[in-house]
Amino acid sequence: MSAGAEGVTTDAAVLPTGGPGAAGAPWSSGVRRRPDGEVEVAGVGVTALAAEHGTPAYVLDEADFRARARAYRTAFEAAFAEVGTGVDVYYAGKALLTVAVARWARSEGLCVDTASGGELAVALRAGVPGAAIGLHGNNKSDAEITAALDAGVGRIIVDSLVEVERVADLAAERGVVAPVMVRVTTGVHAGGHEYISTAHEDQKFGLSVAAGPDGTSPATAALEAVVARPSLRLLGIHSHIGSQILEPSGFEAAARVVLRLRADLAARTGVLVDEVDLGGGYGIAYLPGEQALEPAPVAREIAASVASVCAELGTPLPRISVEPGRAVVGPAGLTLYTVGTVKPVTVSDDDGTFTRLYVSVDGGMSDNIRPALYGADYHAEVVGRASAAEPVLARVVGKHCESGDIVVHRVMLPGDVRAGDLLAVAATGAYGRSMASNYNGLTRPPVVAAVDGTSRVLVRRETLDDLLGLDLG
Repeated sequence: MSAGAEGVTTDAAVLPTGGPGAAGAPWSSGVRRRPDGEVEVAGVGVTALAAEHGTPAYVLDEADFRARARAYRTAFEAAFAEVGTGVDVYYAGKALLTVAVARWARSEGLCVDTASGGELAVALRAGVPGAAIGLHGNNKSDAEITAALDAGVGRIIVDSLVEVERVADLAAERGVVAPVMVRVTTGVHAGGHEYISTAHEDQKFGLSVAAGPDGTSPATAALEAVVARPSLRLLGIHSHIGSQILEPSGFEAAARVVLRLRADLAARTGVLVDEVDLGGGYGIAYLPGEQALEPAPVAREIAASVASVCAELGTPLPRISVEPGRAVVGPAGLTLYTVGTVKPVTVSDDDGTFTRLYVSVDGGMSDNIRPALYGADYHAEVVGRASAAEPVLARVVGKHCESGDIVVHRVMLPGDVRAGDLLAVAATGAYGRSMASNYNGLTRPPVVAAVDGTSRVLVRRETLDDLLGLDLG
């Protein structure tokens, strides 16, 4: 494939005709283009999906999700067994959490990480044991902390000195000992947009390992505060450095900082924590030709780094945990749209004048806010038919009353794309539904699972009655 205008691929039909391949990198392994040009997901044609479930619709390839979850678990288990310690893989539910998705993750041996009382409720509704659930959040309410304590969650990740005291007090009131991890910011920056880079000091998450004016870091102060409270059990130290990370050096650097903090805490207090969580953020391919961060090699590199640092420090290896979310569900999902208005627009810039085709679909920023919020890039194709038309530069846009309502900034589509065509956007399993809104009064799309030639609704489409039912007039 060659690069055309604005660096996009000039091949307007990059879906593989059979099985995944480099050209089809953004798509799930169950996505294929049939000989007649129609695309299927796990054996279900998109025309049938649209007829049964309507558009827009989030479509999940269940087998692909399960395979990715299993790949992360087995890769990290093998890598850390090789260096002599264990590992837990938590599915980061913020990417997409439904009752069925939580059950899939658990059945593949993953624990579930939640970031709110609502996500915790979904995991519990799915039957995930409390001990296999973690609760994150920089501003947990008393109700959320109480719900976590009552559910017996395996870890509450505390995010501030104030929260240490609140969790301790609520646990004491209930006569329980709360297992907690302290989230720290390592100063290691990794990932894409600054809004999803989470380990630099000037942001809301965690406690810095950098020493303050008194010579003690906020992270150390929090760890010692946990040790001092009888109603808390210091399970370990937590670090998360960002999202959409495509090379492992950031994880290795963060591990070094956290493991040194662990050793320093042991020297100061005699407490050597049992666990270290290195977070998630493993990147995926969004565009044809991009390479995802594969679980096996990154697991081996992180494991080797952890073993090396612990050997240098003279400390035993901790149990490790990691939190993939996007990497498990992102490529397993696509969003299916119906094309409406199509119009050419003449554009002039420093490189000259050219025509861009604006292709409007029946969804938009309410079902995928990331292109508008982060400038995130996605790939789209016409999936309901074949086309021999020459590809043209296009921009896929939504139906919202915003000029920034962009679904795909730049992509080559067949020049004969027209109203009524089915169009799919790849790799939307993560953060599409979970960040969706009702902007302009649009109802949120359903989440549909496809597996073994059948489809079923996991989360039904919202209706206008749902919207009006919340409005008390």
